[in-house]
Amino acid sequence: MNQTIRKFGWPQTLVKELAHWVVLARPAQPTLGSLVLAAKSDAQAFSDLPAGAHAELAEATKAIESALTRAVGYAKINYLMLMMVDNEVHFHVIPRYEGAREWNGRQFPDAGWPKVPDLSAAVALEGTELDQLTGWLREFF
Repeated sequence: MNQTIRKFGWPQTLVKELAHWVVLARPAQPTLGSLVLAAKSDAQAFSDLPAGAHAELAEATKAIESALTRAVGYAKINYLMLMMVDNEVHFHVIPRYEGAREWNGRQFPDAGWPKVPDLSAAVALEGTELDQLTGWLREFF
């Protein structure tokens, strides 16, 4: 796995693996169910991904949207390809909703709703709690 995938906690945060992509639970949760969709390739430009990765992106997004609909009942979903610090191709997947969602006794408000997501307001998870979130999300895939 490439450096970006490892930075986002792989293999601990692995929710689903496909041939060209991995879906990871995002340790910092700006909204409940936030994920990272990362290409396994070392490509640092979206256009440099192999054709198979582009084709498989449809399968990955369908799985993500189906799972997050059931998990958090989002109203909108944002796929953010920021790649400012982490170089390999990846998206931050942020389910959007008005208000907050509760999980494991914690509140996860969508601080930016209905505008741009506020990534700085993320609920940081680690250790056992991150493992629990990953396991919970995995059940929906």
